[in-house]
Amino acid sequence: MNNFFFNLIDKPEPVFFLIAGPCVIENHETTYLIAKHLKKVTDRLNIPFIFKASFDKANRTSIQSFRGPGFDKGLHILNSIKKDLKIPVISDIHLPDQAQQAAKVLDIIQIPAFLCRQTDLILAACDTGKPVNIKKGQFLSPLECNNILNKAKEFGNTNICITERGSSFGYNNLVVDFRSIPIIKSLGAPVVFDATHSVQLPGGAGNSSAGERQFVPTLSKAAIAAGADGLFIETHPEPEKALCDGPNSLALNDMENFLSTLLAIKKAVG
Repeated sequence: MNNFFFNLIDKPEPVFFLIAGPCVIENHETTYLIAKHLKKVTDRLNIPFIFKASFDKANRTSIQSFRGPGFDKGLHILNSIKKDLKIPVISDIHLPDQAQQAAKVLDIIQIPAFLCRQTDLILAACDTGKPVNIKKGQFLSPLECNNILNKAKEFGNTNICITERGSSFGYNNLVVDFRSIPIIKSLGAPVVFDATHSVQLPGGAGNSSAGERQFVPTLSKAAIAAGADGLFIETHPEPEKALCDGPNSLALNDMENFLSTLLAIKKAVG
């Protein structure tokens, strides 16, 4: 299919693509270290890699939570890493008027889950001509993603990917229905599984979200076996010290063994 995301996995050997990085840009040094390590690992494993980091976490639980360096400084850091390491980069936008400026740096534009129904935001992202990754809201069924895809098609952009990140399950919890992967794929879009946000416990720590990172490998294995085209992982050298989403982030040094296992599963299921 003529879709940027499907083209990433158009290889003789069965493979998935990886979107990975820290939740938020904490500073240039840490962000660069993570990107460099992930590039080395994915090069060794021959996994197509897109580096992610948010310049602004606009939906933090508390007003006191760290949000990131902001739009201009964050894009500058991403652009520096992109050029130095020669890797594609992705980040979220939250406002329609951010799209065109962000597209000068970003190779892929991401729409956050809470904003996946914002028509003007999808229009602005699609209008850049860049591939767009839209996170499925925790409040949507898989089939409702068809409405999101129809909006994107109406705006003339077919390079769209949907990311599954779990559904609200009572208070402070998410649950993943793996039927969503083949259902969304049947709509004609590649599907990414967001393994680290799927184990998040939204607002579970009172003034911040909690998480259960011990379940990331289990859910990731299930998603790859269910046919996910890509995997979304947040990782940090010291997750316990991360300024955002540490409880559901994987340790950076664990990534290579983790990805090797998933590759073996992907090859087994084809």
